[in-house]
Amino acid sequence: MDLTRARWRKSSRSQSNGQCVEVADNLPDVVGMRDSKNPAGLVLTFSPDQWSAFLEGVKAGEFDLG
Repeated sequence: MDLTRARWRKSSRSQSNGQCVEVADNLPDVVGMRDSKNPAGLVLTFSPDQWSAFLEGVKAGEFDLG
C-alpha cells in the first residue's frame, strides 16, 4: 500500500513523553496509524468505515479501563 502522500498528525492532547500515535486520514480509501516514536515502523491501516466505528467506540467509552 502506498502511503507516501499520507499527512501524519498527532493529537493535540499528546504528551511530550512520546506516548502517542500518529494518524493519517487524508487518503481516500485508507486511514493509517503508526507509533510516533517509530515513524519508519509498522503502519496499521483501516477502511474509513472501520476507523469511524473505532472512533465511535472510543467516544462511547467502550475501551476505557475500569
